[in-house]
Amino acid sequence: MSSARFRAGRFGQGGFSGALVRWLLAYGAFGVPQAAGPIAFTLLAMPLTGSAGSGAALVLAITIAQIVGAVPFARLGRGFNAVSYLKALVAVRALAFALLALLAHLDAPFPVLLAAAAAGGIVNGAAFGFLRSVLNYLVEPAGMPRALGLAATLNEFTFVMAPILASVLGAVINPVAGLLLLVALGTAPVLLVPAIPQATAPKSELDAVAHGGSLLRPIVILWLACTMANSAVVAAVEIGSVAIAIGYGLAPAEGAIFAVALCIASVSGGIWVSSRNRVPDLRMVPVLLLLMGMGAVLAAANLSVLATIAGAVVIGCFLAPLSTFYSLRLDALAPPERKAEIFALSRTANSLGVILASATLTFVSLSAIQAMSAALILVAAGAVKIASLNYDKGIARQPGASHDTDR
Repeated sequence: MSSARFRAGRFGQGGFSGALVRWLLAYGAFGVPQAAGPIAFTLLAMPLTGSAGSGAALVLAITIAQIVGAVPFARLGRGFNAVSYLKALVAVRALAFALLALLAHLDAPFPVLLAAAAAGGIVNGAAFGFLRSVLNYLVEPAGMPRALGLAATLNEFTFVMAPILASVLGAVINPVAGLLLLVALGTAPVLLVPAIPQATAPKSELDAVAHGGSLLRPIVILWLACTMANSAVVAAVEIGSVAIAIGYGLAPAEGAIFAVALCIASVSGGIWVSSRNRVPDLRMVPVLLLLMGMGAVLAAANLSVLATIAGAVVIGCFLAPLSTFYSLRLDALAPPERKAEIFALSRTANSLGVILASATLTFVSLSAIQAMSAALILVAAGAVKIASLNYDKGIARQPGASHDTDR
């Protein structure tokens, strides 16, 4: 991606540009298939297999394929216009999921459905990487925290509403038509993301990237690990919500109260970031991680329904500030032509956190997933504290330095 900027309608500390509004709507719509997936794919596959676990298998196939394909497809797109390549990836995902719906309608064998699901997932991570990287052309650095806070808020709204929409469409129409409509919503970036002719890397910059070595320096790995820890602690509540409810003697459907509490708190965190247009200082990040870890411990303690809800709220409150911080740090650590790749890695780290939580719940127990997620976030707090101390020492050696960089 060229370091040249798309100047028309850039968003800084002032009002919104039309291009930014379109990007935000595209960002919210992009996550619809993933957010609706657990319900939409279960409703689609159950009539064929007779097992609710078949929907989870489709989601797992998508997630694993996303991890496998994220970086290779991001690298493949280096020589193309970023917006055009993004739209091509979204179109491939839509075609794969539409094929999945058609195959289910034709009662195709379940392994064939798994292959179609994986074909949609394999481009998803790279598509997210390019979608996030395009934001750099639309927003001035001064306005980036506000834009990312709004994006986090829309993302949480998507993850609250998409499962409800999937349930309604599956019941009112049918699972096949419901999935097709959800996939159509997920293709919104094709129409919404504005064309940016400057978002194409010159050959000289591509040659420099080709010899630039790996992105996975220790500081990059730290922020990716923190992203994974955040994802795991959130997934422990969202995936384990039904099991938590049953453990308290509630009806399985009442497990939604824990996930909804977390989502509402996360929305409030996104609004807080957007209103202030600031992210936490590096020295505050270990504190926020520690507080999130305490929320995870409270949720894992099984003291009472209210205590678990309070723990979920604490986790959600710090999710958007921390996620915005990680995104901006990773952005600063990648050269201009590798932004999409580093954001694809971020998406991969997020998926690994979900898989880790899912696998722990599947093969061990609810208490294990809760303890594991709390431990991960507390370890992350310690690692970031060490990094901040090392940064302070570096500043002490350079009295004239005033910029907070990750070098």
